[in-house]
Amino acid sequence: MHRQLQVVVDEFDAAQARLHRLAAAVPESLWTVRHDPARWSVGECVAHLNLTAEGFLPLIRQGIAAGRALGGTTAVRLRRDPVGWLLWRTAGPPVRHRVRTTAPFVPSGDAPRARTLDDFDRLQAEQVRSVHDADGLPLNRIRVTSPFDARVRYSLFSCLTILPRHQQRHLWQAEQVLEGLRRAR
Repeated sequence: MHRQLQVVVDEFDAAQARLHRLAAAVPESLWTVRHDPARWSVGECVAHLNLTAEGFLPLIRQGIAAGRALGGTTAVRLRRDPVGWLLWRTAGPPVRHRVRTTAPFVPSGDAPRARTLDDFDRLQAEQVRSVHDADGLPLNRIRVTSPFDARVRYSLFSCLTILPRHQQRHLWQAEQVLEGLRRAR
């Protein structure tokens, strides 16, 4: 596997491990509790990541299919395009700029914890499989459209790097929620 794609897989694995450490630390009774009424609960943060994965996976699969049709190979050095770099840069923690998400990605927060975690694990495996499937393709030449905003397009490589960084952002957010709930006790 291309070394830069292995880094992406490692970042997905790190996010999954971080989530499971967090879930083990959050009592069931606090999973859906908001520390601040204007912010999401731990469960809502994870549900948002699931909605995001569900929104991106079809686009990634389409990009992989387009890459196979396009032909060519992965560049020796993969680079994020300018839009992808900007999104990658702002997607990670710590959160410096809050961004409102679009309606399809706002979580309801009513799913049971076990199902939310099972869905995360299933979707994580699909995202990692997509990275493996993308290996060897001309990732800098394949363009995808953001499901958050149809006006925003970036390379498939950028997309693959943004997703685990976005996960880290919301896992950091969930950790902040838990910390706030503990302080409030």
